[in-house]
Amino acid sequence: MPAAALKPKPLPTRSTAKRPVQLDLPYEPVPKRPLPAGRPREWYVTHNRRLKAMRLAIALLDSGVYLPSQARNERIRSAALAAGVHPPSDTTCHMVRALMRYSR
Repeated sequence: MPAAALKPKPLPTRSTAKRPVQLDLPYEPVPKRPLPAGRPREWYVTHNRRLKAMRLAIALLDSGVYLPSQARNERIRSAALAAGVHPPSDTTCHMVRALMRYSR
C-alpha cells in the first residue's frame, strides 16, 4: 500500500483572525541582503537601476500616473524626490516608462 494512502487528509484551514485584515496599512520592507559577489560591475549597475525603476514606477502608480505618456522625465524626477530617491538618469526614466507599458 502506498505511503500516501496511509496519511489522513488534513482538515481545511480556517483564518485565525478575529476581524478582517486591512491591506492598505504600511508594510514592513523585506530585510536587505548583500548582492552576490563576483559578478561584473555592469551587472550591479543594471540590477540597481532596475530596482530603482520599479520603486519609481510604483510611486507613480500610487500617485495616479497610469500611462507611460503621462510620465515625463520631470514628473518621474519629482516622484523620486517625493519618495526619497536620488533623481534618476534619462536611462532610468526610460526604464520606468517601459515598466509601466509592459505591466498592462
